[in-house]
Amino acid sequence: MKTTDTTINPLRQRMIEDMTMRKFKTHTQTDYIRAVKKLAEFINKPLTSATKEDMRRFQLHLAEIGTSAVTINSTISGIRFLYQVTLDNREVTQPLSHVPQPRKLPVVLTVEEVTRLIDVATPKYQAAFSIAYGAGLRISEIVTLKTGDIDSERMCIHVHQGKGRKDRYALLSPVLLEKLRDWWRYGRVHHCLLKGGWLFPGQNPINPMSARTLSRVCRLAAVDAEIDKKVTMHLLRHSFATHLLEQHVDIRVIQVLLGHSKLETTSIYYAQKVVMFSNYYCCRYTTRFHGTD
Repeated sequence: MKTTDTTINPLRQRMIEDMTMRKFKTHTQTDYIRAVKKLAEFINKPLTSATKEDMRRFQLHLAEIGTSAVTINSTISGIRFLYQVTLDNREVTQPLSHVPQPRKLPVVLTVEEVTRLIDVATPKYQAAFSIAYGAGLRISEIVTLKTGDIDSERMCIHVHQGKGRKDRYALLSPVLLEKLRDWWRYGRVHHCLLKGGWLFPGQNPINPMSARTLSRVCRLAAVDAEIDKKVTMHLLRHSFATHLLEQHVDIRVIQVLLGHSKLETTSIYYAQKVVMFSNYYCCRYTTRFHGTD
């Protein structure tokens, strides 16, 4: 729409500058710009002329067309940034409200399934999968690791600017270190790794491997390993936390290892453990007193 395009272009530039000043990640900037574009197309008038009623109708529209809670909340965040930061007009966004998201217990891989997944992969992806499971790193943290971030003397991994723009250290176990050394030796022989460069480079070693590529390889590896679950890199991180909890590691320690700022985020793993034990004892009770068919 012509009216929309001529209005949004100068705002887009200023909004991008505001996000860049705050060091927003590229994918966040893209999501926020997309959110503003949706609003502009819906109200079909200059964004600077939007009213509270426009905001209310827009969120109602998103709900009526079946937009997921995650997408609605992301869209609202983008719109709020435009009006509250770039346009300094907080009042107009008052009708917008984040939608509660039901929390689901994460599926978990067994130790045997994790082993199968790692075994079917090439040395590069064996190392990447092992970091997700052995150190609990997020996929965005894995693909931005550099070779110098692996500290074999202190047995830790330096995670730079993880979620929330925070640096932290992750534990480096002897088993994980050996996997990384296998990849290091293979990568050096095949000229995949540059000194001081990315730990997981892309096709061009100057650039890091993309999160999308790593996700795709993880899905394919799960098929090869004949794992009948929706396997993602984040599932390896979930499994890392759950298996630690099963070994009676304090949940506050797990919180630090995962890089969670709030304990309640980590507590979902404790909830899952309770459900698992409840199901186990319920099954034993049923078998003991009612027998099996």
